[in-house]
Amino acid sequence: MKRVLSGVRPTGIIHLGNYLGAIKQWVDGLEASKNQDNLFCIVDLHALTTLEDSENLRHNSYLMAATYLACGLSPEKCFIFRQSDVPAHTELAWIFSCITPMGWLNRMTQFKEKAGKNIESVCLGLYAYPVLMAADILLYKATHVPVGEDQKQHVELARDVAGMFNRRFAKDFFHLPEPVITGPATRIMSLRDGTSKMSKSDVSDYSRIHLTDDADTLARKIKKAKTDTDVIAASMALMENRPEARNLVNILAALTHKKPDAVCKAFEGKTFSVLKKALIEVLHETLLPMGEKIKHYMHDLFYLDHVLEKGAAHANDLAGQHMTQIKKSVGI
Repeated sequence: MKRVLSGVRPTGIIHLGNYLGAIKQWVDGLEASKNQDNLFCIVDLHALTTLEDSENLRHNSYLMAATYLACGLSPEKCFIFRQSDVPAHTELAWIFSCITPMGWLNRMTQFKEKAGKNIESVCLGLYAYPVLMAADILLYKATHVPVGEDQKQHVELARDVAGMFNRRFAKDFFHLPEPVITGPATRIMSLRDGTSKMSKSDVSDYSRIHLTDDADTLARKIKKAKTDTDVIAASMALMENRPEARNLVNILAALTHKKPDAVCKAFEGKTFSVLKKALIEVLHETLLPMGEKIKHYMHDLFYLDHVLEKGAAHANDLAGQHMTQIKKSVGI
């Protein structure tokens, strides 16, 4: 049976990069799925690596659940749950930490990027983050993991950990999960710098588009988005050294379900003011209804609790079955 699992950290309002790089993939996959178990996690334990306020984390977990629903993840077709509501995530992470070589973790590029020059003072959780992610995936024997390009290395580590466990304890117990990276916009860049990923941590609010931005804010951010003075070329290949131009084309392509080259062809020879106008219209059509739905769900925490409890019950049942076998295999 195909089993899909993925998740996003509840660290604030979701931006367009999160939506196009992850959640939209999940929704599209749901529409095409048959005989498939779909689990979408709110990975609040991962959010502890950058925890500033526990009340904010609780609020943001509800906000993430509301966002999942507003984006189209129907609780009739999938299970939505908080990572912390399934204790087996951390239990399995400890077992995996006892078989994962340090050398594997030392190769994780995201840790190096996030730690930067402060590598001696960052928390253990940030370093061990990929091991917990491996547990998130393998706990449910997930076969497919929809992720952005930047998370592919972590899924590959989960495959390595699964292989290590299978060789040491139980042959062929874990499936080797496949990363699923689809669509023209798996890595959305900043509106102010086409060489940097769109991020919640960027100091400029004009670098990103939030799903809850109102119509005027959306228009203003796109109008101010950095571009160049050249017209739009006939293909992406002809704009190889124009990162901001490529970024806007990718965003419009993803939102309109078109190939980036098709967008280039449609706007060939036109200035970016023309493309920006079209992009603003599409963003209004796509994001404004989502923003209203997020507000609606955030005013009904009782319903959000119902959805999360239903998801956690399914996740705990599945996790319990697998942990019984895992514990027996390792001798505990």
